[in-house]
Amino acid sequence: MTTKFERQGEILRLVQQHALSTQAEVADALRAHGIDAVQATVSRDIAQLGLVKVRNAEGRLVYALPGAADLNRLDELTGALRHYLGKTTASGSMLVVQTPRGFAIALADAIDAAGLPEVAGTIAGDNTVFVACVDGVTPVELEAELRSWM
Repeated sequence: MTTKFERQGEILRLVQQHALSTQAEVADALRAHGIDAVQATVSRDIAQLGLVKVRNAEGRLVYALPGAADLNRLDELTGALRHYLGKTTASGSMLVVQTPRGFAIALADAIDAAGLPEVAGTIAGDNTVFVACVDGVTPVELEAELRSWM
């Protein structure tokens, strides 16, 4: 039986050595190394380890280890999303996000500071944030990524 510490250590090694994009790929890689873990366990491990998704040289989003500054920015993003993220609407290459009145700028700042590879930039009003997706990322994919940080 593998301990949580051993499983998480193996996850860290795997994401450094392989381009793993999904929780299912991480779970498959663990199984290939003799560690049986369901996706829910892998999901918790990824969150606890603070893994981030970055674009690799081929442009594919893959899991990576965060730096200390990344962890702070991502913690701020998580807090801002939990407090301010409201209804979202996909429109073209933009994700339109509603916030409580007066909080759009705080959410846009947190999204911009997080440096997510899916985000080209933001524009904020009083209670609405327009989040522009980078080429190749749809607003639906971006919404899923933002909600995963919650």
